[in-house]
Amino acid sequence: MTRPDATRAALQIPNFTYPGVEPGALFETVATIAVTAEQSGFDTVFVMDHFFQLPLIGPPELEMFDAYSLLGALAARTKTARLGTLVTGVTYRNPALLAKAVTALDVISQGRALLGIGAAWYDVEHEALGVAFPPLTERYEYLEDALRICRAMFTERQATVVGRHHSVTGAWNSPAPITPGGPPILVGGSGERKTFRLAAKYADELNINASFVDLPRKIEALERHLADLGRDRADITVTCLGTIVIAPTHDEAAAKVAGLMRRRGLDDPEAALRDPELTAALLPRFLWGDADDVAEQVAVLRAAGLDGIVVNMIVDGHDPESVALAGHTLTNALA
Repeated sequence: MTRPDATRAALQIPNFTYPGVEPGALFETVATIAVTAEQSGFDTVFVMDHFFQLPLIGPPELEMFDAYSLLGALAARTKTARLGTLVTGVTYRNPALLAKAVTALDVISQGRALLGIGAAWYDVEHEALGVAFPPLTERYEYLEDALRICRAMFTERQATVVGRHHSVTGAWNSPAPITPGGPPILVGGSGERKTFRLAAKYADELNINASFVDLPRKIEALERHLADLGRDRADITVTCLGTIVIAPTHDEAAAKVAGLMRRRGLDDPEAALRDPELTAALLPRFLWGDADDVAEQVAVLRAAGLDGIVVNMIVDGHDPESVALAGHTLTNALA
């Protein structure tokens, strides 16, 4: 059965560069975002696990927190929201030490941690920081080792796992997790053949990173893996990652989207937004508009087979009113 704490409406915070906010005030701004998200209905708050900013959001030198330090601090400010990464690159940390970090977050947050993990992809930060970036096939082997080791350390008093690249022998994990059965494990990615099979075999949740139009095919691929493994579809929660741009009126939201498109080099975004097919092509993973618009878009995603939705707010995620509107709208749409 799907875990009762499964993701339904989640906020991912991918950006830590805000207008007029100096470094000394940065954490308080992030904490306000997280608390507002929780109070407006978001059940989970994710942060990215990267060390440089990603290309579609900004240049690499923009501010980026260490994910688990930030999550531990947010645990002290929030009360009900689950906390995790979307997602930890498997190359960044020894999996046993990762299990300890997530367990510590679970204890600190009184059972609100989850482990989000994937095969890693951002070669630029690996090269700059001296972190090994093996070929993709090998990274998937790392991922399977990490999934086995983390699950064992979450559920066993002393864990022994022999993997292809990482192993543990009689590994203590004390204090043990607060969450019964250990923190949920979420696998994130888009690979239908390997990522989805590992999710079907080991994970409680799969977060699909793909265009909305591709979701039916992606979910069918997951269901084939589940059938091969003898696992029910109801045993895994499936979400997608998208961007939400919402405002009290459609025109206000359109102005926000047009500003983003203009910053990305589109000369006449207003004309593009008047063409639904062109808009969908340019914004394949966007929920945008007023509350009614967004609710209609969420209904389409649910009809495609999703159990929940994770959104980021790259346009105005620093604005508490926008975060609150997004939270209330998604919570109502997913009720």
